[in-house]
Amino acid sequence: MSTLDRSKLGAPNAVTNREFTKTLGRVLGRPTVFPMSAVVARVIFGEMAEALLLGSARVQPTRLEGSGYRFHFPDLETTLRHLLLK
Repeated sequence: MSTLDRSKLGAPNAVTNREFTKTLGRVLGRPTVFPMSAVVARVIFGEMAEALLLGSARVQPTRLEGSGYRFHFPDLETTLRHLLLK
């Protein structure tokens, strides 16, 4: 079994909600004045808000990085541009 198969995957560079929102806005070419507030998220998503949007975990892929694994898209903006075809 390879290191990749056994690893919990996480991006090499964790970001905050604010950083994610600003980067997504930049990729989409839309202004982002502020990230979604917790209150709004709870109103829209109810109990799922915590699991989907508000919970956080700073997970680092140290085992993968230590094995020499190279991420195809090491930063959020590159990843979003690839996923959204921008």
